[in-house]
Amino acid sequence: PACIILDFIFLEKLIIFRYYLNMNIVKLILELIGGLGFLLYGMKLMSDGVQKSAGERLQRALSVLTGNRFMSLLTGLFITMIIQSSGATTVMVVTFVNVGLMTLSQSVGVIFGANIGTTITSWIVSIFGFNFKISTFVIPLFGFGYLFSIFKKGRWKNISEAIMGFAMLFLGISGLSSVFTYENLGWLLKIQGTGPLAILLGFLIGIIITALLHSSSAFSAIVITMAYNKLVSWELAAAMTLGSNLGSTIDAVLASIKTNADAKRSASIHVMFNVFGTFFALLFFEQFLNLVVLLTPGGVNSNIAIRISMLHTVFKMLSTLALFPLQSLLVALSKKIIKDDKESTSSTYRLEFTELVTKDSAAIHIIQAEKAIADMTDVVTDMFDKIQIGIMKRDRKFIEEYEEASERAENYVDQMHEQITRYLIKCESLQLTEKQLNHVSNMIQIVDELENMSDSCYATVMLIVRSIQKKMKFQQDDMERLLPYIELARQFLQFIRININKHITPEKLELARELEDGIDAFRKDLKKVARKRLESGADVKSELLYIDLVRTIEHIGDNCFNISEVLVNI
Repeated sequence: PACIILDFIFLEKLIIFRYYLNMNIVKLILELIGGLGFLLYGMKLMSDGVQKSAGERLQRALSVLTGNRFMSLLTGLFITMIIQSSGATTVMVVTFVNVGLMTLSQSVGVIFGANIGTTITSWIVSIFGFNFKISTFVIPLFGFGYLFSIFKKGRWKNISEAIMGFAMLFLGISGLSSVFTYENLGWLLKIQGTGPLAILLGFLIGIIITALLHSSSAFSAIVITMAYNKLVSWELAAAMTLGSNLGSTIDAVLASIKTNADAKRSASIHVMFNVFGTFFALLFFEQFLNLVVLLTPGGVNSNIAIRISMLHTVFKMLSTLALFPLQSLLVALSKKIIKDDKESTSSTYRLEFTELVTKDSAAIHIIQAEKAIADMTDVVTDMFDKIQIGIMKRDRKFIEEYEEASERAENYVDQMHEQITRYLIKCESLQLTEKQLNHVSNMIQIVDELENMSDSCYATVMLIVRSIQKKMKFQQDDMERLLPYIELARQFLQFIRININKHITPEKLELARELEDGIDAFRKDLKKVARKRLESGADVKSELLYIDLVRTIEHIGDNCFNISEVLVNI
């Protein structure tokens, strides 16, 4: 009986021990999920807040400040440092290359700069994440950001989101630090090795987890936290950090799906940059780590968090120094790997609304729509140029060269009108600011005016064609009177083409009004002359066609002025 009682007591204690052990495991898992959630959401909130407050300006700068290699690199560097996401920068680059806002050659420097800029997050984490008692400033900082979001609207509200995201980032690090302790996860040290196999395993873990998280910065924060709490060795942390550089290319690769050849090449160069650097870092792994230790203040006795940040930075800098002079070679290699798009003889216009994986930004879609509107303006301007040619020549050759071409252009503009409008309506479903929403509404109106203008251009060309086919006679003086009228309309259209998608000042609007008034005054004079000729017995069909020519060109001026009024509000 005594043995039975002892066995019972032992069994009871064993059950209680296993219960507490299981509860402890569940607690650790929940704390890990919570800490990781705070970390990832904090980074997203911080990045989104910055992008909403200044991202559109940064993205527009990205599309224009890439005149040379050094400027491209600096642009990519500073934009990534500000928005805290190389993935977002590379997705923008791929998108801009796809729509023609950036050339393939320009994108290379930006990609290099983005890779260097992404190291800023690891420095922030290593410097501020462990040298202070996080709880002393994180909660007050989050509260300040929240109160700021209540009392401030617009851009300031976005900045408050960035402040709250910054606080949540370090709250997540604090949570992970309480999980990644020797008492909880000390068993990890027992399964670590120092040989090539262990290094390879750490490298693969870095690739996989970073690809799943879609953020090398988040994974770097995790690695730094684990290394700081002595759960992973310096060598394993280095291998995992190198692996994260390959995993971070997932966003650019996914963004390049369903894009043109140059956009795919841009993404491939991003991959090549990281593959090249990683290959040589692993090939000379021991020497590379020695160099990092040498460059880190304190050497082998330095803070391991600072050492990992230094490794990340040295890796990116060495890769850039090695590949920066070889940009032309990388572009040529990408063209060898990815063939040119098949030439299409189709006259169908397509504007695809592509979800931008995890780095979606309304501003990128708006910029892409603006590029499409600029292209539409070019097509309409080209259609108008046919009118001047027709008025000056009026022969059968004009019909042969421009009748079918004008019809194709008109159909193409109709397709652009439909596709761009559909695209803009989808943009309205995104999380837009009030300013962006108004801008999208204005762009829809501009597209409508451009389509009406193309109708008038086509109608004018067909009037000229009919006059040639019917062999209508016009006095030379009458046709010469049309030329300055058409030239005035052409100047107005060029004014729109130059200022499309831009805010115009009241002074420029006044210039547009003067052009509109000049066209109206010309129209009245030309109609008076035509009516006098009708009264004096001139050919009725010819004079009515002449009046129709004057009227359709006036409609083009009306469309231009309507667009000018919209541009004032952009």
